[in-house]
Amino acid sequence: MSQSFGTAQAVDFRFSGKGGEYFRIWIVNLALTILTLGIYSAWAKVRRLQYFYRNTSLAGSSFDYHGDPVAILKGRILAVVLLVLYNVAGSANPALGMAVFAMLMLAFPWLAQRSLRFKLHNSSYRGLRFGFDGMVGGAYKVFLLWPAIGYLTLGLLMPVAHQRVKSYQHGSSRYGAGRFGFLAREGGFFGIYFKMLGMLILLGIIAAVLAGGAMSTSALLNLGAAAQEQQQALAGLVVFAMLAFYLAAFLVLGPWFSARIQNLVWNGTTLGEHAFHSRVRARELFVIYLTNFIGIVLTLGLFKPFADVRLARYRLEHMGLNAQGHLDEFMAGRQRGVSATGEEAAEIFDFDISF
Repeated sequence: MSQSFGTAQAVDFRFSGKGGEYFRIWIVNLALTILTLGIYSAWAKVRRLQYFYRNTSLAGSSFDYHGDPVAILKGRILAVVLLVLYNVAGSANPALGMAVFAMLMLAFPWLAQRSLRFKLHNSSYRGLRFGFDGMVGGAYKVFLLWPAIGYLTLGLLMPVAHQRVKSYQHGSSRYGAGRFGFLAREGGFFGIYFKMLGMLILLGIIAAVLAGGAMSTSALLNLGAAAQEQQQALAGLVVFAMLAFYLAAFLVLGPWFSARIQNLVWNGTTLGEHAFHSRVRARELFVIYLTNFIGIVLTLGLFKPFADVRLARYRLEHMGLNAQGHLDEFMAGRQRGVSATGEEAAEIFDFDISF
């Protein structure tokens, strides 16, 4: 659906994927990944991304994914080797394990930057590739320096670290010759994080009150030979209160935080003179999370592909692009200027560590 406001054209994303279609891809991917001891997982990722990309459209044209499964497999082998190295070193000598862990932390920003370049280079719309020009130095700042500052400040500056990561990801991306921009400031992230913290504290208080009430009741009833049974019942109530806290945090606060972050990030993202919009609502996302969770539990995981499709459809169809002028003219402009971007050879995008 598109709406015109003067010279601006607002065009929403569309998602045409269906749970039944994706289930067939998902179940084959799962079976072959198990049978090949994980080797097929790289090909499974390509099939999965191609399905979701090709069923996502904007102004009647679909996206596409061109990743090479062999390149993805190389990245995964590297990730597994590093993980095994860390575990072996830690088992042999704690000090050696810490040294290997430090080395992995130092390598992670470089690996993350390579993965971002791989993903964007292998994504396209109307035959024109996306790109990522973020430098390795910037990756070390946003994936290592700022998270470290966030931890050292006991989480107080984690919103700034989050903002820096998104600014690096979105601000360093491009579509053909058109560059993305990121305008969302730290204040928006602080607002979301502080509200999230307040709700977590409130949930914790509720859980503590429930546990305290259970303890008081148990103390009153804890008489004679029934003492052991009452203590066991108390322990069960405490465990129940903790599980209820974590479940509420996942099903209630998870959708709220996810919706607010998506809206903040994409409402602050631009492509040239054009802007994106996102209108995800926390309550609607909560219903999807809850029903997906119930479906996955009741089907012992077989509802997972249907859940993925439902979530993707909701997120994508509540996003769009506000194009200044006709969208076809804008896309044609990106095609004409692509030669000026200094497109690197495809050989440099040689691995992907993401799963």
